[in-house]
Amino acid sequence: MADAKVIPFGEDRPRRRGGGARGARAVDAVAAPARPPEPGPPEPGPPEPGPQAAPVEPLAPVGAPAARAGGAGEWDRRIAGGLAFLRRRITGEYEVDEFGYDKELTDQVLMSLMRPLFDKYFRVEVKGVENIPKEGGALIVANHSGTLPLDGLMLQVAVHDHHPAERHLRLLAADLVFMLPGVNELARKAGHTLACAEDAQRLLEAGELVGVMPEGFKGIGKPFGERYKLQRFGRGGFVSTALRAGTPIVPCSIVGAEEIYPMIGNAKTLARLLGLPYFPLTPTFPWLGPLGAVPLPTKWTIQFGEPIATDGYAAEAAEDPMLMFNLTDEVRERIQHTLYKLLVQRRSVFF
Repeated sequence: MADAKVIPFGEDRPRRRGGGARGARAVDAVAAPARPPEPGPPEPGPPEPGPQAAPVEPLAPVGAPAARAGGAGEWDRRIAGGLAFLRRRITGEYEVDEFGYDKELTDQVLMSLMRPLFDKYFRVEVKGVENIPKEGGALIVANHSGTLPLDGLMLQVAVHDHHPAERHLRLLAADLVFMLPGVNELARKAGHTLACAEDAQRLLEAGELVGVMPEGFKGIGKPFGERYKLQRFGRGGFVSTALRAGTPIVPCSIVGAEEIYPMIGNAKTLARLLGLPYFPLTPTFPWLGPLGAVPLPTKWTIQFGEPIATDGYAAEAAEDPMLMFNLTDEVRERIQHTLYKLLVQRRSVFF
């Protein structure tokens, strides 16, 4: 198709070239002085004021309300992200490390499932998160309680959601965790690994945050009457691991977990039959069946203490039993002292 010709405004009329008498008369008319106009009828005045018409609002463009709300674009982005996540899950295009840790699944699914429990149910208050290093390995040592290990999961959310670098905590779990069907796979995906010195040291040397609860089953399964009284911290193996890796030890105190399942008894015979370290009896479990497994909505506080440096010790310090005993006792005393301090400051178990 030929190019369209652009015709300037007014050029659709025939032009007359200036010249001759017509051109001279035009020049004379311009040069001649203007005569005053003859008087005529008076011009009409302004119209009488009448009813004003309502101003017409301009029509909003199509889709403007959705754009102002920002909802449509946000939902499109979430749906697209969810579909991409499912596609990677189905095709196997995701990565796990040598321990089975699946970072994408943890961030997108597991953390999202635990976050409402953390924010809305237990209303966890986090203090001292600045004591966790921004990078590099560190060993976080915390007290253990609550009959079921929910404190470890809440500790994991606290580190990720409240640390400026959104760091991930790799928890050291007991053998029983990796023997339970279903729980084993989820624990691996969430970054948990077997509580052994070799795995812990490899993670610390790789620059990971490692969490350990030295009380073990003695802490989580202690009677309600002994709440917030720390049990024995084992033989100090976690101190030896931190010394070998040259990473700091961060004491951590958790208040609120002790009351979620008040353990008033232990059915030891049933526990032996089931292969469990204890079988808890609480005011609601097993009397109310599955409903008795719902934890009480207590108010939690998680406080991270000042780190204890280990990089100043010699390489053979990890073999010194007296040094390990002293450091273990120091960590334990710091956690216990902070627990007492937080309990004094607490107004109520539930508020």
